[in-house]
Amino acid sequence: MRPVQSWGRLSADLHEVVRLEHPSTVLSQVKACPSGLAFGNGRSYGDVGLNPGGVLWTTTGLDHLIAWDAANGRLQCEAGVLLRDIQRVLVPQGWMLPVTPGTQLITVGGAIANDVHGKNHHALGSFGDHVRRLWLVRTDGQLIECGPDLQPDWFAATVGGMGLTGVVVKVELQLRRVTGPWMDTDTLPYGSLDEFFSLADNSEAGWEHTVSWIDCLAGEAARGIFMRANLSQAGIGPKPRGGRRRMPFTPPLSLVNRLSLRPFNWAYYHLKRQGAGRALAHYEPFNYPLDNLLEWNRMYGPRGFYQYQSVVPRTVGPDATKAMLREIARSGEGSFLAVLKTFGDRPSTGLLGFPRAGVTLALDFPNRGERTMRLFERLDAVVREAGGALYPAKDARMPRDMFEAGYPRLPEFLPFRDPGISSAMSRRLMGS
Repeated sequence: MRPVQSWGRLSADLHEVVRLEHPSTVLSQVKACPSGLAFGNGRSYGDVGLNPGGVLWTTTGLDHLIAWDAANGRLQCEAGVLLRDIQRVLVPQGWMLPVTPGTQLITVGGAIANDVHGKNHHALGSFGDHVRRLWLVRTDGQLIECGPDLQPDWFAATVGGMGLTGVVVKVELQLRRVTGPWMDTDTLPYGSLDEFFSLADNSEAGWEHTVSWIDCLAGEAARGIFMRANLSQAGIGPKPRGGRRRMPFTPPLSLVNRLSLRPFNWAYYHLKRQGAGRALAHYEPFNYPLDNLLEWNRMYGPRGFYQYQSVVPRTVGPDATKAMLREIARSGEGSFLAVLKTFGDRPSTGLLGFPRAGVTLALDFPNRGERTMRLFERLDAVVREAGGALYPAKDARMPRDMFEAGYPRLPEFLPFRDPGISSAMSRRLMGS
């Protein structure tokens, strides 16, 4: 047994860790260790990837690219391959993953289990929209092959199913053609939520990627930086800066605090405002700005941090977002990693998919114990009233009734659960 943490570093519970290294042995390994859970690269923030006191089947040893159809952009790979490695092999060949989240340091299996989304949901949906086949091992010895047109019920349960339907061993993905790794970007400061929503609505038709950073300490004033981008046709452009840095230690107290947040947010806003306008950028720094600072989660100190990501319907988006920002400003808490964006009107591939037509706000908060929990309860009340939901991949504490209300297709999902698979989240939100 050894301690394992999620990316939020809120706990370090003991797990029995079993490394999966070859597709041919996964079935026997899984059957030999009941009450387990697949674990990828550990980038989920909360407890969706943890199984305290039980088994974790780590998948990073399943890291091979199996087959590549260069004419059609179809890739078969093992589930433990990192998105970064796919991109770095295939982007030079003119192919890119259509959808990736804010980090590419996650496994393909993790991307499926959480049905991750990126900055281009309104254009290309979520990760599961580009999965053509997946091969699933169950603890009872079944091997299930499924996809959008083959056993689609199993596919819908597994995409966004939080790893609870089985262990994904192999996947077939559809990639997209690209001219190169560069993006035409446009950066625009805004000074109100009304201005943000106008930019978001007016950008969807002409821009594939849209996202904004928001100064959550400004309350309803809600100044921020809106960023939009399209893949460029340029034959050459700036290379990403080399040399990754690492947060070298865990400070005794969170570096994100009342003394640091306000000057940081002020400086970030004005720096980005000065650099506003159009530019040509490499896809890596635009899409994954934090990947060059390894172990950045240490900056929150030994108590770790929570990420609170909500989605609310577009019709009530402005009012609900204002109400959440008002509660954050009143609390004195805050986040400098605050992201506000809109989702397109695209139904989720998975039964428990998080992306849906609406507005999503994601914020990181240092763990300050009961004070943080009280803030989350007030934010929950806003999200509930708006008819919204929280993102399980980021969650570590939402109430069970809120999960059930936010995911009304849960009863359809439950028959597909593997009874030999369990997680801290499933026990908290589903009772087992």
